[in-house]
Amino acid sequence: MVYLFIGQDLKSPDTPLSSKDTRLKQIREEFLPKSVEHFNLDILYAETLKLKELQEKLLALPVKSPKRIIVIKNAQELAPGIDDFILRWAKQASKDILLLLDMEKQGKKEAFLRNIYKYAKTFRFQEVLALNTFNLSRMIEQHSAGNALKVLGQLLKDGEKPERILGGLRYAVENSRLSAPETKCRIRFLLECDIEIKTGKLRPVFALEKLIVRLCALAQPFH
Repeated sequence: MVYLFIGQDLKSPDTPLSSKDTRLKQIREEFLPKSVEHFNLDILYAETLKLKELQEKLLALPVKSPKRIIVIKNAQELAPGIDDFILRWAKQASKDILLLLDMEKQGKKEAFLRNIYKYAKTFRFQEVLALNTFNLSRMIEQHSAGNALKVLGQLLKDGEKPERILGGLRYAVENSRLSAPETKCRIRFLLECDIEIKTGKLRPVFALEKLIVRLCALAQPFH
């Protein structure tokens, strides 16, 4: 029960609510009875949030409502220890609690996002991103082969070298929370791609495209 809001969400002058506010309003109406909404909704701010405060909020039970909603604004500013706690909580999250992480920029939280995507429902809003291998890794973790190939194509068009792309993907795998068997499998795919490029067996672009498709196909975590 983790929702991610990602993007700057610039408000249009001709609308009363920003797109984020509109989406949050819809979520509140879906899960919280109006009469007890104020008992079951907490708005927190990452800059001042302490781990103990978040833990207390997550332990509180809904009041005459199917759920409680906890919103953390500016979640890109979460302290590293709170990141780790949220990831552990997400793996066995209570069905009574909906935790909504609202972040304007994800650059600081690439590693955290790579690990929590599988447990979260993501909503994207207006966002300006410079493409890099983190963006590519994110598309792979979402098993979005089409988008990953588009990012790869743009990286190559922008002059990014194949060896740097491979290095970035390897870094992402080695710093993720994947199981040992899945990590080993992904590293093997990366090594095979590296060999195909260095031996000339495949042109770099074809070898990388093949790698992306294979990585995206790993849709289920290994056990």
